[in-house]
Amino acid sequence: MLFLCAMTLPTMARAVGEIRPKLVVGIAVDQMRWDYLYRFYDEYVDGGFRRMLRDGYSFENCQINYIPSVTAIGHTSLYTGSVPSIHGIAGNNFLKNGKMVYCCRDTTVQTVGSNTKAGQMSPLNLQVTTIGDELKTATSWKSKVVGISFKDRAAILPAGHSADAAYWFDKDAKCFISSTYYMEKLPQWVNAYNEKINKKLPIDDIQYQPYGNQIVMEMAKAAIKGERLGQRDETDMICVSFSCPDITGHQYGTHHELTHKQYIGLDKQLAEFFTYLDRTVGQGQWLAFLSADHGAANSIKQNLEHKIPAGNFSNGKTRDALNAMLASKFSTSEKLIPELFDYKVELDREAIARARLKTCDVKQAIKEYLEKDTMVMYVVDMEHAAEAPVPAAIREKIINGYNRERSGDIQIVLKPQFLSGWRNMGYGTSHGLWNPYDCHIPFVLLGWGVEHGAYHHEVHITDIAPTVCSLIHIQMPSGCIGQGVYEE
Repeated sequence: MLFLCAMTLPTMARAVGEIRPKLVVGIAVDQMRWDYLYRFYDEYVDGGFRRMLRDGYSFENCQINYIPSVTAIGHTSLYTGSVPSIHGIAGNNFLKNGKMVYCCRDTTVQTVGSNTKAGQMSPLNLQVTTIGDELKTATSWKSKVVGISFKDRAAILPAGHSADAAYWFDKDAKCFISSTYYMEKLPQWVNAYNEKINKKLPIDDIQYQPYGNQIVMEMAKAAIKGERLGQRDETDMICVSFSCPDITGHQYGTHHELTHKQYIGLDKQLAEFFTYLDRTVGQGQWLAFLSADHGAANSIKQNLEHKIPAGNFSNGKTRDALNAMLASKFSTSEKLIPELFDYKVELDREAIARARLKTCDVKQAIKEYLEKDTMVMYVVDMEHAAEAPVPAAIREKIINGYNRERSGDIQIVLKPQFLSGWRNMGYGTSHGLWNPYDCHIPFVLLGWGVEHGAYHHEVHITDIAPTVCSLIHIQMPSGCIGQGVYEE
């Protein structure tokens, strides 16, 4: 268990009998590397990121302790204190009953708020509870919990199973929508807010400009007003995720001017949001935590220009090459590898049986082939990951990220600065690996009872949920493996 001495911990200065704030505010910034807190610090305004670092408590070495480090998993782990092997969200897309599925796809529900299929989403595949689920349980379901994001998965998975609502942006209809999992029709305040959105603005401009984050922040404010969050007799929770930094980063990379503009704009938006919380909920009456679902690598092109080894790993080409090798080696026409995703090789066991081959022989052939690739550092059979001769820190991330029912069979670990992604040969980037650039994320507490301070030893993304639960005196989520970082 992780115990931190009282001199280094966020001390909770509460009124007698006050056990919870009026509102818990979870803030996730998609693809926010930890160093973005400081790279643009001189340009930040006083009330945004600077306020968090000046008045809040920052865990300066928060690490993601699983792979792959991708959006759906990151948002889930932030709010569950768990890892894919337990919470079941094994990727943005993953195997389920032998087929690839999208993490939130649920065809049993329908879109609410538009005529598209973008609302056929729910937390169906999430196997554990979230902070919000536990808060509602602790208050006999009197608390309200709402999730809001540009992306559906970043609104749905943080909010959890029992959420009152989750809202995400329908890029085709250009409005916020939900699903019948939560409601039969949108509340009037959502309809009113959608009317204010400039529907003539091209979607690319929304995604790659600060305006994309602005409409999410304004939607969060509208939810607080419309649902009276933090203004009732019970503690409420709002989970807000800003997705546009990730969309911009993938296209343009970590050092592009548009990425710079995203964070300068987001900083001002957070300052405005915090001021709104002070005015509406009350200064010192809300508790916020800020983190990220993952970071991002510097682009391959940028690294090569500065003499740093780097390269592009193609999932598709590698899958095809492996299938060709296996067909030749075992004299079979069967396609033995249907998918290679998130650096994991999936085997078709039925095809292997039809070819009258042994799975262990196929795995060994794949391992030997991949280990000859100059970009590959390790190849790990997931069924024997615990005994794999790889560094302990990487081995733990592999094991934590492996869901027996939903992950592939063989994990590929690339050398540092080598990555896959459809834009990586330019200045765009991606993520998903074990390295610090993908896994070192911010974790900052601000507000209700939190005193200023910083802690520089390692904590994990899975420690965030139990820390928040400890501070507001509720049970940690059902699949939580993290430790609350709290004073003794």
